Amino acid sequence: MSGGKWAVVSGASSGIGEHLAQGLAARGHDLWLVARGTAALERIAQELRDRHRVTVHVRTCDLADPVARDALTEELAAEPVSVLCANAGFPTCGPLSTNDPARESAEVQVNVVALHALTQALLPGMLARGHGRILVTGSTAGCQPVPTAATYAATKAFANSFAESLHVELRGTGVTCTLLAPGPVRTNFYAEGGMRDLQKNPLLAWLTPRRVAEAGLRGMAEGRRVVVPGPVAKAQYLAGRHLPRTLLFPVLGRTVLPLFRRAGTTAHPQSVNSRKV
Repeated sequence: MSGGKWAVVSGASSGIGEHLAQGLAARGHDLWLVARGTAALERIAQELRDRHRVTVHVRTCDLADPVARDALTEELAAEPVSVLCANAGFPTCGPLSTNDPARESAEVQVNVVALHALTQALLPGMLARGHGRILVTGSTAGCQPVPTAATYAATKAFANSFAESLHVELRGTGVTCTLLAPGPVRTNFYAEGGMRDLQKNPLLAWLTPRRVAEAGLRGMAEGRRVVVPGPVAKAQYLAGRHLPRTLLFPVLGRTVLPLFRRAGTTAHPQSVNSRKV
């Protein structure tokens, strides 16, 4: 996976995306970093230029905005991109009936539509060149419905299925697609979803974003179909895929959902204008 021309990382301003960018730069890739937060992107870009002597472009974009997203995909489609890390996303938590409709809609745009648009924009060039790597950040939450995170789980179900489908579809083309499906990761992700205090709970066996990103990059380089970092995430992934729903929902009701409810009582949900992707 080293060498190549350009790697694109969406959601690169923090968390898993920031560490994906660091890992790609260490492997010799020039980068396009995409997110809403210009200041954070510029800081990361300068660190990568200084440390790894790579070229880094910063591209600020609100991926929930169709006009801005279309301009971004048109720009990137003209570049010789060899790696796409489609990582941008954010959650919403709480009953759907009481959540902000604008934020729910933006979540679908970022987690689903932007992932689809970036892949469609960059895949033809990869196929024409006969080489490329796509890493999609899904989630173990995409393996089962999650009451109180209904929209998020549904968007990650799309990401999971999309990535695995592409993995098979692309066999023999020189292009691969790998699903990165983490469980709980210690980032600002949960604060974005109004679950700021959830990370205080040790039962979820939190992983660092660096560990998750490195696992994803290794799996992508090996052309793997799915990467699920950590034993707890693997258990979540398998249970979500194989446990009958009549058993799964009571288990969620006794274990995960009480944690969400308790965390949510002291959280401070953020407006759609304050999120980072």
